[in-house]
Amino acid sequence: MCARVFSKVLKGQYDGRGQAVQETPSRGPTRASVTPLQGPGLSSALAARTRTARTMRVAGLISGGKDSCYNMMQCIAAGHHIVALANLRPDENKVESDELDSYMYQTVGHHAIDLYAEAMALPLYRRTIRGRSLETGRMYSRCEGDEVEDLYELLKLVKEKEEIEGVSVGAILSDYQRVRVENVCKRLNLKLLAYLWQRNQEDLLREMIASNIEAIIIKVAALGLDPDKHLGKTLGEMEPYLLELSTKYGVHVCGEGGEYETFTLDCPLFKKKIIVDCSEVVIHSADAFAPVAYLRLSELHLEAKVSSVPGNDETTSYIHNS
Repeated sequence: MCARVFSKVLKGQYDGRGQAVQETPSRGPTRASVTPLQGPGLSSALAARTRTARTMRVAGLISGGKDSCYNMMQCIAAGHHIVALANLRPDENKVESDELDSYMYQTVGHHAIDLYAEAMALPLYRRTIRGRSLETGRMYSRCEGDEVEDLYELLKLVKEKEEIEGVSVGAILSDYQRVRVENVCKRLNLKLLAYLWQRNQEDLLREMIASNIEAIIIKVAALGLDPDKHLGKTLGEMEPYLLELSTKYGVHVCGEGGEYETFTLDCPLFKKKIIVDCSEVVIHSADAFAPVAYLRLSELHLEAKVSSVPGNDETTSYIHNS
């Protein structure tokens, strides 16, 4: 991997307010009790234990990170079919588009999302984020010009084209995101599937690693995380240190406080794995104690692999942009 370091300091501090989603409103999430998915596929016994009453056609709302990936694995274990992927991306015509100042969406790593969809051999629906964070209170109601409405339009399109009934969301902790994604799903009559919601983060991180999710750190924004040392490291390499930071400084080991973000290079859902040929470190905020920096994945390619999850190859990869 080549490493060209950009000492470019961008305006604005990183905001860790973007967070998670639950499966049902108000009363708390209803999620299946899903054990770690291990090896290259899902066992029939596990699928039987976690299968829900009704199989649904589901779209995976992805950022490229570990959480959205692992939640899709749980959806499949519960008997659902991932039939398409959905992603919101920054406007590439704007300066400094890699790291969007969004309360809702991870945008670092967006250049590699097309390959992510190709690796899963699924159709990908993408929409440029045109709105901003306007309605930032505890509750959300439809607000023209808010970035949440971009999510509504994206999922509306996916529902029309793919006849989906549910949406997979890798939400763990944030009520801010929960309220907004619930609002969108309710308006579209879609079921929100968030199997990770409010689960113990140490358990989740351990499960993700045991389930053969190969995800690398592509953004750091916390005390104890060093761009030069930690960007590009895998979850497996980082787990002991993240647990140490959690004990010392209260860092969320799954990054739910905005401490770090990841990009998935391989997992049991992928038919091909993503290889990073070249990357660039970009300094977003040169803070002396907690610098914010991200990895721009500038050159990548796909590599064939032996096996993947069965029963999730109903469609071939193609891309819809809006």
